[in-house]
Amino acid sequence: MDSTHFVKDGKSTGLPSHSSYYVALPEDGQYGAKPYPGSGKMTASTIKSALQKNSQKVTSSNRVEDFDQALNSARIGGYSYLVFPTILHWEDRATEWNFMRDKVEVKIDIVDVFSGEAESSTVIEGKSGIATLGGDHPQDLLPDPINEYFRSALYGTVQ
Repeated sequence: MDSTHFVKDGKSTGLPSHSSYYVALPEDGQYGAKPYPGSGKMTASTIKSALQKNSQKVTSSNRVEDFDQALNSARIGGYSYLVFPTILHWEDRATEWNFMRDKVEVKIDIVDVFSGEAESSTVIEGKSGIATLGGDHPQDLLPDPINEYFRSALYGTVQ
């Protein structure tokens, strides 16, 4: 059984409806010295998909930017909020063979583009189950808690 959750920051009471979002592309994750190419794009894509269900305008960056660069891009593009994800941990294991779980940890900050202040922040964590039939990956652990987080951030409730 997979285990995923997000830590609600308690600050968000719901962001304004009809806001626009610029999703920064995070650097690819790694475990130790092993990089996981494409993990940043997969993370940004999952976030963009969750936001598209709930807002009018969502764009994601096509290149990795640091915080200041991403905030500037969001301002130039006229977006209301910058969504700035950071992959803290990304571990893709052959769980079906060695019983070591896939693990993922992603920090997400939602920043007001005008003020530059974080409106909401969370850490999404996930671990795969021990008994898998193969084919599971860290990115498979992200959609449910990310969708839950954005429902909470946008509407102030967890469904």
